[in-house]
Amino acid sequence: MGDTLEFSDIYQEHKGSWNDGRLRFSKQTVVYKSSKTGKVDSIQAAELNLAHWRRVCLGHGIKLGTNSGHVYKYDGFRDTDLEKISEFFKTNYKLEVMEKDMCVKGWNWGTTKFSGPLLAFEINDNAAFEVPLSNVSQCATGKNEVTLEFHQNDDTEVSLMEVRFYVPPSQSDERQDPVEAFAENVLSKADVIQATGDAVCVFKELQCLTPRGRYDIRIYPTFLHLHGKTFDYKIPYTTVLRLFLLPHKDQRQMFFVISLDPPIKQGQTRYHFLILLFSKEEELSLTLNMSEEDVERRFEGKLTKNMSGSLYEMVSRVMKSLVNRKITVPGNFQGHSGAQCITCSYKASSGLLYPLERGFIYVHKPPVHLRFEEISCVNFARGTTTTRSFDFEIETKQGNQFTFSSIEREEYGKLFDFVNAKKLNIKNRGFKEKKGMKGKIDEYSDSDEDQHDAYLERMKAEGKIREEGNESADSDGESDESFNPGEEDDDIAEEYDSNASASESDSGEDADDSDDTKKKKKEKKEKTVKVVKEKKERKPRKERKRRPKEVGAPKRPMSAYMLWLNASRERIKSENPGISITEISKKAGEMWRTLSKEDKEEWDIKAVEAKKQYEIAKQEFKDSGGGAAAAAASSSPQKESKKPAVKKEEKKRKSAGGDKEKDRTVNDSFKSKEFIETSEDSSDSDKKSKSKKKKKKKKESEEEEEAAASTPASSEADSD
Repeated sequence: MGDTLEFSDIYQEHKGSWNDGRLRFSKQTVVYKSSKTGKVDSIQAAELNLAHWRRVCLGHGIKLGTNSGHVYKYDGFRDTDLEKISEFFKTNYKLEVMEKDMCVKGWNWGTTKFSGPLLAFEINDNAAFEVPLSNVSQCATGKNEVTLEFHQNDDTEVSLMEVRFYVPPSQSDERQDPVEAFAENVLSKADVIQATGDAVCVFKELQCLTPRGRYDIRIYPTFLHLHGKTFDYKIPYTTVLRLFLLPHKDQRQMFFVISLDPPIKQGQTRYHFLILLFSKEEELSLTLNMSEEDVERRFEGKLTKNMSGSLYEMVSRVMKSLVNRKITVPGNFQGHSGAQCITCSYKASSGLLYPLERGFIYVHKPPVHLRFEEISCVNFARGTTTTRSFDFEIETKQGNQFTFSSIEREEYGKLFDFVNAKKLNIKNRGFKEKKGMKGKIDEYSDSDEDQHDAYLERMKAEGKIREEGNESADSDGESDESFNPGEEDDDIAEEYDSNASASESDSGEDADDSDDTKKKKKEKKEKTVKVVKEKKERKPRKERKRRPKEVGAPKRPMSAYMLWLNASRERIKSENPGISITEISKKAGEMWRTLSKEDKEEWDIKAVEAKKQYEIAKQEFKDSGGGAAAAAASSSPQKESKKPAVKKEEKKRKSAGGDKEKDRTVNDSFKSKEFIETSEDSSDSDKKSKSKKKKKKKKESEEEEEAAASTPASSEADSD
């Protein structure tokens, strides 16, 4: 047998959901790594004192106990794995694996035993079920009853809300109530957040990006309290997965990111990351609310009672000591501008992508953290709108795809070298590079960095061409050296070439023909322009009839949202100083969507009352004659406006006719040499012009008769 045993697809229960991962038994430690969160549970072999093998819902499982009282359960083993595990435990851990059966009788009476962080309900010395006390959110007591409430998990389809235990009164010990003793045992291990005692330290008015606002952060020994003007959040340190300290691209600000699992909730919104923004220039002197002896005993020299320095350093230092996790910072990556991040867009919002030593993190809205071990492949794609940028696509092993777009093309070389050095699978490699790879990340070789990248060469070539084009566009006097029309295809005539007639025509007749065709095209264009102008002049513009305003009429009622916005506008401004008008509307829309139905009902009732008052005021306004007076005022100007409208049309027609006659006299009196070609052509044109004149005179006489007939009708209407 080897030094290690490894098992894949092993499941660990977490608040009602099953998280898969990998389990490894070695001589010194037992290590389990979750595939979902990447969290690692490490158990020292010397700490093990219990190993039970039992049949569970997902096949077979093993239960491990330690000297400190912690219990770890892993399911998903096969029946044949028992022999290997038991032999490995005997030789390396000097521990026997005992087979333990679960009680499946279905009885609901038995005995309860508190063993470390577990509450076991046993029937005839066999466990029927076990409740992890860390999942308990509240414990309530009655006369002979204890009620346990549980934390809810969004990943589960069905959640256990509460369990009630009937505790019979004990006749032996009358001093202690059995119900209170049961509740004390539960609360001693339960994950119930109680703000008892003073905070270790308080950071006031810190700028938080998600959730947005300014919060006072109170540091307690077991949890973090975010106190804002509208919302409060209590975050246990057990839910903190990772800590990140990231420099902003402007080198004047710092991001401090806290990864949470499970996330904090606000309505239907889930915040998996807590992002704080600091300025590097902010300084702080901090004094812990503890004695020097307690600080030394609790933090073992990591913190001191009095500290001073940059604000972001103080916050990160305190969080690192309390959470007991390392702070992740950017590695050796440097972009084109020297920054340790890349500007890009994700889901139509701009942000910063940080390549880390073991993953990528995008800040912010929405924040994304991707570990290398969960990445299946990456892809460099051309931007959809312009060639000055490209897209960086990441595909995970679960089939999810993340696209970071609008990355500057200058960042391509740096990002490609980074991905290649981390031995990630790149989709769009050349054929020669893919031929030597078998699709596994571990089989990448270091020589890949020196191989030819076709996409990189193409991007560089396009950049050179674009730069040459920009230089030629800037200098107007310079000639384009890459385009010489005289060298190739001289036999083909270009339509817009100024020297086309000189280079193509060898005789004078061809030149005359080209001049005639050009003149005919000009004449056609002039005729079409004149016809369009005449049509536009003939069509009178339709005057828009605007409804006159009713003087003294009541205003229309506002909706529930507008009533709420008017009441909340000043509060939004005070919470977000310097916010613009457009950002106020966006923020208000987000807050309105997160309001509960009970809060919205208050404003819906106010909107209904406002509508009723409007209907009453409108009816009173109509009864007083306000609506009738407005209607009479709107009808009177329409009658008066008929007469001037007819006069305006007559003036337009006369002016149009006068202009046409002027054009005719000018055209008849003057004829150019180009127009007079032969006597036959001139006679034909005279006949055509005479016939046109006759037709136009008839039309003008008909229009005058119609105008004369319409004037008495309008005068009679005015007299009435």
